Amino acid sequence: MTKSATPRYIQIHNQIKARIEAGEWQSEKRLPAERELAETFGVSRMTLRQAIQTLVDEGILERKVGSGTYVAEQKVAERALGMTSFTELMSATGRVAKTQTISYKMTSPSASEMAQLNLSENDEVLVMERLRMGDNEPILLERATVPATLVHGFSRHDLTESLYHTLAKAGIKPGRAEQTISASLANERLSELLQIKRGDAILSVRQVSFDQNDRPFEYVRSYYVGERFEFQLAR
Repeated sequence: MTKSATPRYIQIHNQIKARIEAGEWQSEKRLPAERELAETFGVSRMTLRQAIQTLVDEGILERKVGSGTYVAEQKVAERALGMTSFTELMSATGRVAKTQTISYKMTSPSASEMAQLNLSENDEVLVMERLRMGDNEPILLERATVPATLVHGFSRHDLTESLYHTLAKAGIKPGRAEQTISASLANERLSELLQIKRGDAILSVRQVSFDQNDRPFEYVRSYYVGERFEFQLAR
């Protein structure tokens, strides 16, 4: 028998998502315990946690401290009409944009990254985590995923300092963006990186950015300090 090329955690991700979409686990319903789910799918708890975390990143599941993992309540999504780079945004407000790279790697895409960027399991992506600051004050932590084919030939410095300016050199111009915005609380890691207290309010944003030809070129998960940033939506 030929072994599936799809990583096991992605297979589990797809199965859990299918059960939710089929109505087996409905909105705000608590999922079975990790041990029970791991036994059900015949995988280790580590593999199961990878699948669960991917679904949490997508906003399909949510973790409640001391309670368990639940199917997330369906939220209203606001669609952005355009995009501005962080560098340009800070400049417009009279602040100096600075970036600190937390992690940078070429890797295989996760299930959510494949879905959002129209990629296959054989594709490769650049995943970089950056702390974005205005006048040395942390504004957000950003985890950006870009197809590797778009960034070959560019240096790490160029890509981490201003991704949009760098991609413009390759003829990629930002068009529209689709955003999902929700409120959450800072965990220990976020509180340390963003210099806030654990449990402080943050805005969690998932964004898919499209180029001038309406092709997705970037998938970003961002965590904004609630008291330092606001979104203005136009209709």
